[in-house]
Amino acid sequence: MNGRSVGRFWCRHCQSVDLGGNVMMLLIVGLIAFFAIHLIPANPDLRKSLVERFGEGGYKGAFAVASLAAFAVIVMGFGKMQHYLGSKNPVLFEAPMWSKHLAAVLMVVSFVALASAYFPSPTRIAGALKHPMLVAVKVWALAHLMANGDVASLALFSSFLAYAVYARISLKRRGDTGRSGEGARLINDAIVVGIGLTLYLLMAFYGHALLIGVPVIG
Repeated sequence: MNGRSVGRFWCRHCQSVDLGGNVMMLLIVGLIAFFAIHLIPANPDLRKSLVERFGEGGYKGAFAVASLAAFAVIVMGFGKMQHYLGSKNPVLFEAPMWSKHLAAVLMVVSFVALASAYFPSPTRIAGALKHPMLVAVKVWALAHLMANGDVASLALFSSFLAYAVYARISLKRRGDTGRSGEGARLINDAIVVGIGLTLYLLMAFYGHALLIGVPVIG
């Protein structure tokens, strides 16, 4: 290999390293922004002052837009980090096959909990979980921690797991008892389970590969 070839190889190597570092920074910035935004509701005084200044609708709209933007950055950074497995994204452990199968089962639970969180009518599922959205996040994070051993995955999913635990403790301290299943009809729970399974299948067959670049099934 002559000097010019070495130079070209070194430049390509430097660009790869820099890009990997930038992508990891993108993931970290997205995580910091997302959790900083979601700490606002945990501070009643701060939330109240923002609502008084911008109105309930303005506050909720800004919160939703900022959350989606931060989450988009997280997805972008994490998806790109999967292309650096073993280089800028070291694999610390290989998950056994049984844990991946268990993670797939847990994801069904997560999607059902997610569906119950947004279902407009009372359900026994939401009543039992109290805070179904937080349960969905915790189960989702735990499932992915069981199935992935790379640094980016550990950073992403352990952060969300820690946040969900913190948020649940914060709600309990504020006396928020969560959802009630009083008056729930069995048909509502059946619909929630159906929605959850549909979302799970869509994500497993299409969404995960589209968003992250890593197919789950197929």
